[in-house]
Amino acid sequence: MRFVPPGPEDPYYEIGVFESGRVATRPESLHDWFNALAWLAFPLTKARINALHARELPRETKGRRGPLRDLLTIFDEGGAIVVCSDEDLLSLLAKASWRALFLENRERVLGAMRIVVFGHAVQEQAVEPRPGITCKAMVLPEGDLDSGAARWLADVPAGTSPKALLPVPIFGYPGWYPGQDPAFYEDKRYFRP
Repeated sequence: MRFVPPGPEDPYYEIGVFESGRVATRPESLHDWFNALAWLAFPLTKARINALHARELPRETKGRRGPLRDLLTIFDEGGAIVVCSDEDLLSLLAKASWRALFLENRERVLGAMRIVVFGHAVQEQAVEPRPGITCKAMVLPEGDLDSGAARWLADVPAGTSPKALLPVPIFGYPGWYPGQDPAFYEDKRYFRP
């Protein structure tokens, strides 16, 4: 992979990366900088996302993204990896029981659940943290997260939609944002059931 300034006649972004290994990166763009960091930290996962985009693009009609490309884009921009093997905590996550998960089980979450932000748009937003920042996440066990995420994406059937990813309001993770009292977790604008 090489990070290069965008050219005036670059092909569609995903195709250009797939065919040349050149990632168009605007030097003044924080968004592109976080994308480059994601390529460096998760090269297998980013390559899998890119290859799946390149595979799916010719199958689309009239420029409409299909459900798999929606999933890939959402994960690439706003994804996270939840690392956890505690089934009770994962059940609370799947049920969107935010108060029970992040407040009532705070110590268990801190000891048994890690959230690794993957999406470069979320990283950019986190420069100025605020309630409302939410990731869409896959759940993986401990281990090589890059290999695990790439494998998870490789195993996703073609028609899979973004609904396969779990919403995670990351600012609710214990200690991520100030003022995490009981009233904080009752704010339905951010902690949706």
